Amino acid sequence: MKAIKIGVLTIAAFILINNQYSVASVQPGVPNIKASIARGKELYLLQCLACHQIDGGGVPHLNAPLDGSANVKGKDKAMLIKIVLNGLKGAEIEGESYSNVMASHKDLTDQQIADILTYVRNAWSNKASQVTVAEVKAVRAKLK
Repeated sequence: MKAIKIGVLTIAAFILINNQYSVASVQPGVPNIKASIARGKELYLLQCLACHQIDGGGVPHLNAPLDGSANVKGKDKAMLIKIVLNGLKGAEIEGESYSNVMASHKDLTDQQIADILTYVRNAWSNKASQVTVAEVKAVRAKLK
């Protein structure tokens, strides 16, 4: 019986924590970087992991590294958003050539793109500002 109570309390705590993230992420005009990073990590694992690897190190000469990249940590967030939206082919990044094609991810929502990029800009050794939904919307609008 004691194990059942502990299990129920664990499930209840999990629900409360997840609902807290949901509520925090929906408040208009209040960007929550911690919630964005958490969502972004989950999306990264689904969308980006195969090419850019768990450590963000990429694959030499195939897929660009994200960890420690000046482009990832830089101030030009619009460039990163464009890469996610349009994909990339035959890139030379920071003096290194990468031959794999990065597919377009236009199918992702503005929130999903903002979350993934916020995660990537703050994962591993990276420390950079948050990418907002408004920034993604603005870039997407310019690309239409």
